[in-house]
Amino acid sequence: MMQPIYLDYAATTPVAPQAAAAMAECLKRDGNFANPASRSHIYGWQAEEAVEAARGQVAALLGADAREIVWTSGATEANNLALKGVCESGDHLLASAIEHKAVLDPAQWLVGQGVKLDLLKPDATGLVSAQAVAEAITAETKLVSVMLVNNELGTINPIAEIAKVCRDKGCLLHVDAAQAVGKMPVDVKALDVDLLSVSAHKLYGPKGIGALYVRRSPEIEVKAQIHGGGHERGMRSGTLPTHQCVGFGVACELAAAQMESDQQRLEPLRDKLWHGIKNLPGVRLNGHPEQRLYTHLNVAFSGIDGEMLLLSLRRLALSTGSACTSATMAPSYVLKAIGLDDAAALSSLRISLGRDTSSADIEQAISHICEVVGKLQSKAS
Repeated sequence: MMQPIYLDYAATTPVAPQAAAAMAECLKRDGNFANPASRSHIYGWQAEEAVEAARGQVAALLGADAREIVWTSGATEANNLALKGVCESGDHLLASAIEHKAVLDPAQWLVGQGVKLDLLKPDATGLVSAQAVAEAITAETKLVSVMLVNNELGTINPIAEIAKVCRDKGCLLHVDAAQAVGKMPVDVKALDVDLLSVSAHKLYGPKGIGALYVRRSPEIEVKAQIHGGGHERGMRSGTLPTHQCVGFGVACELAAAQMESDQQRLEPLRDKLWHGIKNLPGVRLNGHPEQRLYTHLNVAFSGIDGEMLLLSLRRLALSTGSACTSATMAPSYVLKAIGLDDAAALSSLRISLGRDTSSADIEQAISHICEVVGKLQSKAS
């Protein structure tokens, strides 16, 4: 049986061969297998040196200082650390209604701890404006959390403008940049953010490793959520997985070198796919038509049952929304928030491209989608 064409890079990416090779070297007896915190012998020193080199590679991709990078198990933990580590009872937390569940769930947990939460409604393209943020900030607002790129829509938010509002209003800004880092330039200094979450497996690194950028400033205190040794400058305890850190670092270095060429190759392919299916009856684009990451395409196919559509597209591996909510057939809360009704949200697909996507893949995808949608629409009529 032929393997389906993989078009779900927003869910995860394969590990780059260079990153996988570097990781493998850390798992062997003659590699950097030791505990990086074991500073009493050369094996520990070598492992620590490898981890710190990787920290520098992650920092370089973000335009940060290496001392501002805190290792985590992924963007989910980084988001939890940012929100729970900063907010406490009596504070006001402001987040967009279409954040990833890794932000929305800890935000709701904080409500139970006495934190007041308000959710910002995006516009019909999934954009969260600086003006909307400015109007919602109060004297008690401690933290604003707005993602850089929406994981379902690909819509890019004006983070630098939002950061200026936060700076003027005297509150901190956290950004979930899991979908953005490695695919578009992300400079934490230029964006002027305080906290920023990153995930390795979204940029051709391994699963199970991520980072939280924490701007070095006396006004930013992040309380640890995992205790047991005081690692990572007291913000996150636990033995560091040397191989994962190294793989993440190599993936970041590769991303810096390939980012521009990736966009030059993939954006025309994404547009080719859209032009190939946009004239199908009842098709509409979800998200911003221009201010959108070049890897993402979210499309609604009206009049078609979403589950049947997904099951019928056997030659394609894609999703109806976030991979974290794909176990349920409930309509996407992101699509509902931008104005789609249940039927349109359930008949929407998220198609995401990556480094291995070819022109032939896109041509086959267009042909398959047109064929399947045509059959399903004729049955429904």
